[in-house]
Amino acid sequence: MWWRRKCGEHVELRKVGRVSQLLIHPIKSCRAISVQEAECLELGLRHGELWDRHWLVVTEEGQMVTGRQEPRIVLISVTGCGDSLCLEAPGMEKIMVPVVQPKSNKILDCRVFSCDIQGRDCGDEVSRWLTSYFQSSGPYRLVHFEPDLMKPRKSKNAERPFREKDIVAYPDASPIMLLSETSLEELNSRLEEPVSLANFRPCIVVSGCEAFSEDGWDDVKVGTARLKRVMACGRCILTTVNPKTGVLTRQEPLDTLRTFRLSDESLSHLYKKAPLFGQYYGVDKIGKLRVGDPVYQVVRQG
Repeated sequence: MWWRRKCGEHVELRKVGRVSQLLIHPIKSCRAISVQEAECLELGLRHGELWDRHWLVVTEEGQMVTGRQEPRIVLISVTGCGDSLCLEAPGMEKIMVPVVQPKSNKILDCRVFSCDIQGRDCGDEVSRWLTSYFQSSGPYRLVHFEPDLMKPRKSKNAERPFREKDIVAYPDASPIMLLSETSLEELNSRLEEPVSLANFRPCIVVSGCEAFSEDGWDDVKVGTARLKRVMACGRCILTTVNPKTGVLTRQEPLDTLRTFRLSDESLSHLYKKAPLFGQYYGVDKIGKLRVGDPVYQVVRQG
């Protein structure tokens, strides 16, 4: 498939795969919701009132709480129930949290990887629920990022290769992380105990390609959206939290990934000792995506 552009430039759309899953993680480090379609916006995926990583668990001082600090957070499931989030966790009664919080609720100053960002406090009831679930000595709170009111973080403040225009709410660095099923299959072929996508938390999952071919998809068209690859995703101990048990091992799959997915030495200043798995993208053009959409690599010629 070809597009023709001015000045004699030709742009080839080369089909490289197909969207097999779209995953939204409303609360950072909690379980994902699989959706059939989503908007791809500057801040990441959105399905109705559910935005990817627009809610965050924090300490009373506003420090983020993720699976690195509280591994059992990965057992909290989040679903959309009308105009509320429904939270469920082992040993806990489910709780409903309104998506739109009263303006009288405080706006808290929070920290995500040493970067400042705000969030609307979601109230005392969910705070007590979270504090009880984690059996924490200090209170935990849930905050919500309100895009129309609050200033997003610049991705480049987390990872230098990102562009000035790349922005996020509570993700680590990138609005979009893409991973292929075949890359996961290749990793699992090297493991005694297979892992799942839940260990890696991608937004867009692609099938019908070679393992790790996404490493070279620098410019991608999916649905009506355009994505620009910025860098690989360097993996940390969060991948070693078992998504079924909430136990942090600090070993697999990280140990095995280090045997064959370390960066070239010329990039060690960027990735250090972190193995690479999945790719980070910025959003060049907002649009809509559906499961089943072809994924095109955009190749410019002329």
